[in-house]
Amino acid sequence: MLLDSFDRFGYSAIQAFAALGLFAFAFFRPHYWEHRFRAAGAAFSRFAARKRAAVASVFLVAIVGRLLLLPWFPVPVPGIADEFSYLLMGDMFAHGRLAYPPHPVWLSLETLTENFHPTYSSMFFPAQGAILAVGQCLGHPWIGVLLSVAVMCATIVWALQGWMAPRWALLGGLFALLNVGLLSYWVDSYWGGAAAATGGALVLGAIPRILRQQRVRDALLLGIGMAILANSRPFEGLVFCLPFAVALLLWMRRPSSPPARITLRQVVAPVIAVMLPAVAFIAYYNWRLTGNPLLTPHQLYTDTYLTSPIFFWSHQKPLLHYNNQQIGELFGVLYPRWYRSSWAVFWGLSGEKISLYWKVFLWGGAVPILMCVPLLLRDRKGRWLLGVAVLCLVGLFLVTSSEPHYAAPALCVFYAVLVQALRHLRLLRFGGRQIGLGVARAAVVLLLFQTATAIPERLRDPVYMFGLRSRAEVIKKLSHIPGKHLIIVRYGPEHNVNFDWVYNDADIDGSKVVWARDMGAEQNAKLLAYYRDRQVWRLTVDRDTEQLLPYNPSDDGKPVQQVNH
Repeated sequence: MLLDSFDRFGYSAIQAFAALGLFAFAFFRPHYWEHRFRAAGAAFSRFAARKRAAVASVFLVAIVGRLLLLPWFPVPVPGIADEFSYLLMGDMFAHGRLAYPPHPVWLSLETLTENFHPTYSSMFFPAQGAILAVGQCLGHPWIGVLLSVAVMCATIVWALQGWMAPRWALLGGLFALLNVGLLSYWVDSYWGGAAAATGGALVLGAIPRILRQQRVRDALLLGIGMAILANSRPFEGLVFCLPFAVALLLWMRRPSSPPARITLRQVVAPVIAVMLPAVAFIAYYNWRLTGNPLLTPHQLYTDTYLTSPIFFWSHQKPLLHYNNQQIGELFGVLYPRWYRSSWAVFWGLSGEKISLYWKVFLWGGAVPILMCVPLLLRDRKGRWLLGVAVLCLVGLFLVTSSEPHYAAPALCVFYAVLVQALRHLRLLRFGGRQIGLGVARAAVVLLLFQTATAIPERLRDPVYMFGLRSRAEVIKKLSHIPGKHLIIVRYGPEHNVNFDWVYNDADIDGSKVVWARDMGAEQNAKLLAYYRDRQVWRLTVDRDTEQLLPYNPSDDGKPVQQVNH
């Protein structure tokens, strides 16, 4: 009850005071509970030394931990356009299809983040759709999300084992688990992130193993990681992979490297063996969805709808024609206002990115750890990891969008830098006193504290957690009414255009409920003629309100009044 009395500022204040108090205590009493910390650390190190067990344990804890939270945080309901688009892709994959032909009345069904010509399909790259398809085949798309996040956390542990001692690798995996794997939107939505993060971890973990042993297995994992990145976040994945490609080429040219025939057979050939089919699939996927092997669905959607720049070096395009008011307002009015190629917008969005990245990937106790990041310049391995992280950050800040899952390919290297900085923090001395050890321990304790306090805090934010639950309730209501249904959606004057309701399954005509947009009397008549065998409803949606009534053609063209329950 006490926590419920605090607003969000109260939670932040609690965390801030807890951090300051704990750091002050750790500074002046660095060896408090020394025997307990040493005993716990020794047990942790012994377990981490069993590398396979450590990887498997993180995988299982990620699954079991999130399942235990289901009474408070149930299976997520989609609410953002990207989620519905990924779910559409997963539904198509689960039915053995990459796309469907254009729908005869597609004008009434047109919505965000989906292409309707030359095929009905998602605009996104296929990795997240494949994950959701696996989940759908197992019973629900979210099962795929949960498994992918667990694989991501486990792969991060494996990757860091190639760069540092096992106990530090396990700690880095736990950082990912506690910050991202349990309560972030990566696991509580269908937006994705885990696929690209897993691909980045495979690349990061394969490189040191290849340099040491040149095993075919590690080269195959490198190729798989690159293929995952190409099918999830290709731009950010390319930025992430470039320094590793350069490092491999320089290593192959060194006189001390293995003979060229060994490197070609055991490193280059396996990578090519993975990447050639991956590239062929991408070309085939593009051809099936857009009719052009070199034109991605994402680029097709961008050319069709977007006028605002994706990268800050781009420029605003001329206004386009849009078929309905909601899409026109979003892409023709709001996006050009939010995303512009100017220094003022760049600095504003950069500040927003820093805030969002901190909220998703870090915690208050990470401040002293980050202060030790420059100390990584002292050692070669630390310089390399820090350089890759900085390069990835530069790439992220060149993109106008600020969603944290854009940083997914570099998640592993970010936590590698954080763990290395924590190691330096432990060794800090002040006036001959070892002060860093206590502060480092306090930082980890604060992560556990933040994870615990995040549960009641997230319960206070149902909009973020539970998506368009009202839309799901409408579907549930109509599922109990015999026959098939058509819902024609109208939006009130206070409706937020970012939260559209018009999304459909892959097999639109085979669906129990079809969602359509109110396009006026003429287009509505075509829609009704096509779906003459369905019961028709008119749903009026306004801000936080909705009204479902039997459809009356006489209401077409009338102005929409504010809806009240």
